[in-house]
Amino acid sequence: MFVRQLSIPGTDGERLIRQEAAMATRTTSPASWTSPPKPADEADRLVRLHQLNVLDSPPEAEFDQIVALASKVCGTTVSLVSLIDADRQWFKARLGLDLQETSRDLSFCAYAILGKDLLVVPDATRDERFAENPLVTGPAGVRFYAGAPLVTSDGFALGTLCVVDGEPHRLSFDQLQALRALARQVTAQLELRHFAAVFNQVSHSRAEADRRVDELVTLVDAQLRGPLTDVRAYLDHLAAGGELEPEVAARAATAVQDHAVGLRTLVDDVLAVVGVDDGATLRMRRLDLSRLTTRAVEAVRPIAHAKGIWIVHQSGPELPVLVDPIRLEQALGHLLFAAVKYTPDGGRIQVATGAESGPAVRIEDLDAPDGAHPHLFEHLHRVISRGEDPEGTDRGLTVTKQILDIHHATLTMSDRPGEGTSLHVVFPAAPELVS
Repeated sequence: MFVRQLSIPGTDGERLIRQEAAMATRTTSPASWTSPPKPADEADRLVRLHQLNVLDSPPEAEFDQIVALASKVCGTTVSLVSLIDADRQWFKARLGLDLQETSRDLSFCAYAILGKDLLVVPDATRDERFAENPLVTGPAGVRFYAGAPLVTSDGFALGTLCVVDGEPHRLSFDQLQALRALARQVTAQLELRHFAAVFNQVSHSRAEADRRVDELVTLVDAQLRGPLTDVRAYLDHLAAGGELEPEVAARAATAVQDHAVGLRTLVDDVLAVVGVDDGATLRMRRLDLSRLTTRAVEAVRPIAHAKGIWIVHQSGPELPVLVDPIRLEQALGHLLFAAVKYTPDGGRIQVATGAESGPAVRIEDLDAPDGAHPHLFEHLHRVISRGEDPEGTDRGLTVTKQILDIHHATLTMSDRPGEGTSLHVVFPAAPELVS
C-alpha cells in the first residue's frame, strides 16, 4: 500500500522497494496477519461508491493539491485519497507513492472506514491490528498512519484522506482538525461532481422527453384523429339504434390497431425517458443564509489555520433563502476553500453576510504579509466569463457555479488594483410564509 521511498537512497533502491511492495499486495498474507473486517453496510457502501463514478478516473489537480496540503500540514512523506473497493484500495490522488492501487487485505484505510472519525496509528509496530502487516514488517516500513474517513452526506464511508510516514509520529490537535476538514472537502467535491453530472443527464433526458411528447401529440393529431373519428361515428350510429355492420367495424378496428403499436411504443419511450432516476433533485428548504455561511466558514477554518490564514467572519442578520442545505453548504465551502487555497500563507480573508439586492455572501481578500493583494478568484473569473475552467485546474469551481446557478444566485466580482478581489453571491429572498 505504502512505500517509504526515502528508506533506500537512489533510483535503483526506490524501484526495488516499489517492486517488493507491489509483490506484497499480490502475495497471500501470513497466518499471523488478519484481513480487515467489512463494515456492516458494506453492500450499500459499495453501491454508493460506484454511483459516484470516480474509480479509475484520471488524476485531477484539485485532489492532488489536497494531498499535497495534507502532507505539508501533517509533516509526512506520503498522503493519499484512498477509495476502498470490494477487493482493492484505489488512489484518486497520491503523493510520495507510485502505486495506483493495492490489495484491500493490506489496507490500513479498510480499518479507518469502520468508523466515522479519524483512525490514528502513532507506531504501527505497537498496534496489534498492524504489527504483522507485511507493509509494516516488509521493506515499505510503514510506521505512522492517520486516516480521515470520506463520509458522504448519507453516511457512507467510501475511503479516506490519509497521511503515512516511515517514522513513528504524533499529530497535534490542529493537525487532526485540518486533516478532518480536508477530508470533508474531498467528499464534498466527489458529491458535487456526481450531482452535477446527474443533473446534466436528467436535464438532457427531460429535453428529450419534451421532444418525444411533441411527437406523440403530432401522431395522435395527424394519424389517429381520422380513425378515432370513424370509430366514434360508428359507435354513435350503433348507440342510435343503427344496424351492426361487421365489415365497417372490422375496418375501423384495423385502422386503430395499425396505429396502436406505434403509439404504445412511443408512449413507453416517453415514460422511460421521463422516469430517469432523478438523483439530481434538489431538496429545497427555507433556511437562514447567515447560519449556513457560518457552517461553511467553520468547516474550512482548520485548513486556513494550518496555513496561517486568518478568516474574519462577520455574520449578518437572519437572511431567509430557499435552498438545498447540503448542496449549497458544499458549494459555499468550496468557494471558501478556493479562497484559502489561493491566498498566500499568513494572509487574511473576510467573509460577511448581509442584505443587498437580496440575501448575499461577500468574500474578500485582505492584506497579505508582504502587502500584496492576491487575486483569489482568477479561476472563478474564467468560469463566470467562459462557462468553464479551460486549464482544468479547479473543476470544483465550475461545479460550484452550476450549483449556484440552480439556486438562481448571481455572482459579481470586482478586482481593484492594489486592493484585491471581492466576490458577492446574491440569492433570491425566500417567499414569505403564509400563516
